[in-house]
Amino acid sequence: MDDVDFDEEAVEGVEEQAWETEEEDEGVEDGMEAQDDSEVTFSEHSASVFCVSLDPTTNTLAVTGGEDDKAFVWRLSDGERLFECSGHKDSVTCAGFSHDSKFVATGDMSGLVKVWQVDTKEEIWSFEVGDLEWMEWHPQAHVLLAGTADGNSWMWKIPSGECKTFQGPSCPATCGRVLPDGKRAVVGYEDGTVRIWDLKQGSSLHVLKGQDGHQGPLTCVTSNKDGSLVMTGSVDCHAKLVNSATGKVVCVFKMESAASKPPAGEAESNSVESLGFCNVMPLAAVGYLDGTLAIYDISTQSLRQRCQHESGIVQLLWEDSSAVVYTCSLDGAVRLWDARSGKMISEYRGHSAEILDFAVNKDASIVVTTSGDHQAKVFCVQRPDR
Repeated sequence: MDDVDFDEEAVEGVEEQAWETEEEDEGVEDGMEAQDDSEVTFSEHSASVFCVSLDPTTNTLAVTGGEDDKAFVWRLSDGERLFECSGHKDSVTCAGFSHDSKFVATGDMSGLVKVWQVDTKEEIWSFEVGDLEWMEWHPQAHVLLAGTADGNSWMWKIPSGECKTFQGPSCPATCGRVLPDGKRAVVGYEDGTVRIWDLKQGSSLHVLKGQDGHQGPLTCVTSNKDGSLVMTGSVDCHAKLVNSATGKVVCVFKMESAASKPPAGEAESNSVESLGFCNVMPLAAVGYLDGTLAIYDISTQSLRQRCQHESGIVQLLWEDSSAVVYTCSLDGAVRLWDARSGKMISEYRGHSAEILDFAVNKDASIVVTTSGDHQAKVFCVQRPDR
């Protein structure tokens, strides 16, 4: 246990140094705490926490997975652990609840996928695939999908384990999303291609490649609320809007970097990291590694706002019922942005390292973050306009 105590001291030391450099005038002395706006901290992970998901029916539980090869289901109200999802052999990079919160699935980098029944806390199913790239529950059924480094996408009925595979190109299936109709999935690949799959037939309905695809690996895919539009993002810094019925590219959003052009040889340092559609206005948000949050108007296919962060955006999420975008970034802060004006509404801090994932509850009153500082945190969102 000595080394564990030592590690915690080391982390605190890093935290203090980081804040001293940012706020030298404030004089963060020993024993003084850095800013922490969080209500609850979950500290049972012993390494970076990579992923978080909230239970969709009650929004009272979180599942987190980390570099310590562990996943935990815990309560948001007090950070109390309900159970550990044990038995993983590698970093847990994917974790999520089924649509009805009955099951929770956890997946590690080596490709071991496990499903647990939440009320009994029992493991009910497990399966090993190749190196895991992404994993997602079906929006209406006890069906789990995943993509692996060999280019395959997998679909299992839970708990029977009945399985179907979708063979992509012989390169990693880097990201995927089940469309809202539950009948199709969009999958992006390392070679820049995108496929829209028919889940029942097991066949690809559309393949976007060459000019229609991307010039680099896909980083993220998403769809709008009715599934009519798909958006794809890549390390090539382009976000493409695709008609999911026809498979045709509607438009390409290209972002000229806000920063001055990087020196030769470093041009690839920017990429699209996260994407999302607004539910209440025809807007799309794209988050970039250089810290730019771009708000595009879908109806005019033009850039509407540019919100600059000082460090890279890790992920963005739209509020369900308003034009507010949440971002988390490598500087450890969560920010809320009004997409119409481009102005920042508020900022929340508490982590001493980068935020790696986050989730927002249904009524947008709570944000849950995970970080390289080995912690997950719960923030209560104060919004004067509500």
